[in-house]
Amino acid sequence: MKEPLLPAEGQSKQRTRSPYGDATLLQLVTFSWLNPLFSVGIKKPLEQDDIPDVGINESAAFLSSAFAECLDRETERQQSSDNTDDAGGSSSSPSIYRAIFLLVRRKAAINAFFAMASATASYVGPYLINDFVDFLSRKKERSLTSGYLIALGFLCAKIVETVTQRQWIFGARQLGLRLRAALTTRIYAKGLVLSARSRQGHTSGEIINYMSVDVNRITDFIWYVNTVWMLPIQISLAIYILRTNLGAPGSLAALAATLLVMSCNVPLTRMQKSYQTKIMEAKDGRMKATSEVLRNMKTIKLQSWDSQFLGKLKCLREVERSWLWKSLRLTAITAFIFWGSPAFISTITFGACLMMGVPLTAGRVLSALATFRMLQDPIFNLPDLLSVIAQAKVSADRITSYLQEEEVQQDAVEYVPPGGDERFDVEIESELVSSRSSSNVTLDGIDLRVKRGMRVAVCGTVGSGKSSLLSCILGEIHKLSGTVKVRGTKAYVPQCPWILTGSIRDNILFGKAYESERYERTVQACAMVKDFELFSCGDLTEIGERGINMSGGQKQRIQIARAVYQDADIYLLDDPFSAVDAHTGTHLFQDCLMGILRDKTIIYVTHQVEFLPAADVIVVMQNGKIAQTGKFDELMKQNVGFEALVGAHSQALELVHAVESSTQQTTSLLVADQEENSDPNPVGVGTDNQSGKLVQDEERETGSIGKEVYWSYLTAVKGGVLVPFIVLAQSSFQVLQIASNYWMAWACPPTSDSNEPAVGLGMDTILLVYTLLAAGSALCVLVRAILVTTVGLSTAEKLFTDMLHSVIRAPMQFFDSTPTGRILNRASTDQSVLDLEIGQRLGWCAFSIIQILGTIAVMSQVAWEVFVIFIPVTAVCIWYQQYYTPTARELARLSGIQLTPILHHFSESLAGAATIRAFGHGERFITGNLGLVDNYSRPWFHNVSAMEWLSFRLNVLSNFVFAFSLVLLVTLPEGIINPSIAGLAVTYGINLNVLQASVIWNICNAENKMISVERVLQYTNIKSEAPLVIEDRRPPPNWPSIGTICFKNLQIRYAEHLPSVLKNISCTFPGKRKIGVVGRTGSGKSTLTQAIFRMVEAREGSIIIDDIDISKIGLDDLRSRLSIIPQDPTMFEGTVRGNLDPLCQYTDFDVWEVFSTILLSHH
Repeated sequence: MKEPLLPAEGQSKQRTRSPYGDATLLQLVTFSWLNPLFSVGIKKPLEQDDIPDVGINESAAFLSSAFAECLDRETERQQSSDNTDDAGGSSSSPSIYRAIFLLVRRKAAINAFFAMASATASYVGPYLINDFVDFLSRKKERSLTSGYLIALGFLCAKIVETVTQRQWIFGARQLGLRLRAALTTRIYAKGLVLSARSRQGHTSGEIINYMSVDVNRITDFIWYVNTVWMLPIQISLAIYILRTNLGAPGSLAALAATLLVMSCNVPLTRMQKSYQTKIMEAKDGRMKATSEVLRNMKTIKLQSWDSQFLGKLKCLREVERSWLWKSLRLTAITAFIFWGSPAFISTITFGACLMMGVPLTAGRVLSALATFRMLQDPIFNLPDLLSVIAQAKVSADRITSYLQEEEVQQDAVEYVPPGGDERFDVEIESELVSSRSSSNVTLDGIDLRVKRGMRVAVCGTVGSGKSSLLSCILGEIHKLSGTVKVRGTKAYVPQCPWILTGSIRDNILFGKAYESERYERTVQACAMVKDFELFSCGDLTEIGERGINMSGGQKQRIQIARAVYQDADIYLLDDPFSAVDAHTGTHLFQDCLMGILRDKTIIYVTHQVEFLPAADVIVVMQNGKIAQTGKFDELMKQNVGFEALVGAHSQALELVHAVESSTQQTTSLLVADQEENSDPNPVGVGTDNQSGKLVQDEERETGSIGKEVYWSYLTAVKGGVLVPFIVLAQSSFQVLQIASNYWMAWACPPTSDSNEPAVGLGMDTILLVYTLLAAGSALCVLVRAILVTTVGLSTAEKLFTDMLHSVIRAPMQFFDSTPTGRILNRASTDQSVLDLEIGQRLGWCAFSIIQILGTIAVMSQVAWEVFVIFIPVTAVCIWYQQYYTPTARELARLSGIQLTPILHHFSESLAGAATIRAFGHGERFITGNLGLVDNYSRPWFHNVSAMEWLSFRLNVLSNFVFAFSLVLLVTLPEGIINPSIAGLAVTYGINLNVLQASVIWNICNAENKMISVERVLQYTNIKSEAPLVIEDRRPPPNWPSIGTICFKNLQIRYAEHLPSVLKNISCTFPGKRKIGVVGRTGSGKSTLTQAIFRMVEAREGSIIIDDIDISKIGLDDLRSRLSIIPQDPTMFEGTVRGNLDPLCQYTDFDVWEVFSTILLSHH
């Protein structure tokens, strides 16, 4: 990311104002307000700054406010409803469904009008076909004017259909954008106020699924919801046309057959809904585990658990894949039923007419066939609609459940304005009981008053309630009784450092304006000056995700500096000196707590006894209660428990000194050439000398999707051998469908005057042949659907497995420079596209091309002159497509890239939610999220608008071709063409605009979706670590038996363009000895440890352990024989036993023995 996630206040970048908001009516209808963007996109690859802003009604700030207002109105309505309920009881939660309805109802009503107008106009063509065939059969009796009027009727209906269709589809996408922005911002805002108990039930991976997958499914429903209004109109008009042409028997039979087919959706939809629920549960489990693995990747690699966690993720994916297969298999069956439904309905209808003696003429049959083809839309859309409803219902329920989770208690702390006569900045009065869960009381009977300007030290044993006391003052844990009063602003330093991605300066300023004098004082007081000298870019050096390229001490001092710079009234410091050395800790205490903060109210938790005497009051915690309070000397004289803590500290120091004296003889053996290795300017973790960037911008391809991407996808499974069979099955379907319709048009009598069929066969035989051809075409659809489902899911599984292996085996440098959000985005959003969409999209590309070729073949057989206009119009369509594609492609790529910062920012905000609340910066972070949502909305909105820009022009051109064909058929003299076959051509020509647009639309949409394949393929080719095992160089089973470590001229650097961190290290650590490695921050202590585990490969030199060069053996053989306690504690979700023994290698007795050793058995 080139720009910080949260820009400073007042910072704004000039962008183009939204042309959509200033567009005229004609520009809105033709989408020509996009022309300036296309003129830029055709000249160069679009960048984010080239894209205009979204309009006010599409901005995240407006939509967030509007949705909050809708939720408030719904809450008030719910409360008033509850008040009128005599039964009483707990009040219901506001309905998210009704809130969504209130948000979208006005725009949705306009869309519904356009959708119904489009549906009505689309049935004018089938209604006029019988009149057109009748005109062609009676040209001598009819004037050309009547023929031209019929053609004009066709054209006007198609124009109305084109305009209204494009408007309702664009409006639906626009509504989807608004709803996505509203829900995303609401989910983010909720994440900032989740209570600790609620937070335990929702990991970052799950919430990423809420923001990406679930929100997308709800916005998809907004697009499909117009089918609800269109369906009754389409069925009613179809029945009316059939009633006009075939009489009551035919129309009633068609209605019964249609309802029968639709009723098949009920059990299928129920099954699909249950499958969707299982898929989302499985996806949540996989994303939860993936997020945990990525977050703890360093520990996993150090402990050589790569293979075990890889296996765990593959098992979770296998569960997800099994549910995906069941869902897609059901989709294939549904496709078979509904692709075959027009043939089924037409067979039933024509059979009923035959039985009831209704004459079937070519005109009536063709009108009926055209109507059945139009009925395909509602019938095809109905299963999709019900499937989307099922998916949206599941997703909406999941989001509703999340939004109803318990929040941080808003009234837990009473905030009083500073000043006045009150002397106390913090007051905790009488019987306060706080709990993190319903069954666990954390604090009990706390009574504490802190005067303004006091320094209060909090100490006690592990688990005594020290951190909980600070959380109580912050209002982070649930209060059952008592009062907490806080006067003034707060600053908080948590026990575990929370660092934002960005520069060191950004982290220290934390939204405040830069004041050089205050900043310099802060940096000096927090002992950061030396660290800045180590970095090539000083305080502008970029920090990696979660501060991964900073030492523990550096991260701790950065967040202390952040608190100091805020210039708050009250400072809450949770064990601030634990991660720094004694010298630095003393500097922080003297210059920071006793210096720059000397006039502030400070409450600090500490285990270091040396920092207790300077406190005005010491609070000793025990079992969630205040055991003692007083000054240091007073507590030492009371002889109650405080002196035991001090005594334990002294004993520990004495034990350390004893160990030091017993190992002094070893010192001479350790250092071989200390003098020549010393460096007056030690170098810490380096960054780019030019920019200080560690986290690089996300990879973005430019230009068209490479043919190798398509080829990689198509040949991923069995070399693509099944792809030709899919094309063959669809081609066979098209041929048999055209043949069945051609047979009916050719065999039936042209007019009601001639009752004899043209082929001399009975109508029952004609109908039998038609039924066989239709059944054959339906069977081809079944074969095609099963093949597409099988190949699509197998390909998605293959690419996922390749990406998973590549990521897990990537070196640590990859994770240091790659935000977790980028990887999770590919594993969640992009993988969902591979699982459920891309196979179908590519299939539709082939299917739509085959369909339009069939349509052109039918039309050209009647009048080859159609090619005179069709060829130049096709050339214009291709030109439009080539003009459109560069802009649309880059818009799709940019929208994909702009999604990652939203997820990354959300993940960071969740991790530091307590800190954000403590500083009172919730609104600033919400504002930052609104900006990120707008950055995503801009390319997405203009991408869907560009698609409508293209579709409108293609539809107009295809309408021109259709009108030319009609005029040609009217003008040609009688006898040149067969009226029945001409009617068949018109039947197919009615859909020419839809087919021609669908070819280009499907190609463009498939290319946009292929970006997900492109992004996944990027992560299948990551440079891997060294092999886990090298068979011919495996160490002995008992290696290392002694543990002698020899460094020979060791040089380490983190990247080729960075300076060496370790320079010519040559020394020997004797085996079976305890070696201490000391040094200032950034001197290379952690790097030396990482070099032993080969987390960073040596540039020069070697490390030899018990006469074996570790660079010559496999990583698993090396890391599995070593053990480490990492600097940053890591816990995996699950049981304590599972964390102690993740691979289940030890007995319960062994585990309990370890528990006793580390003093956890009593817990």
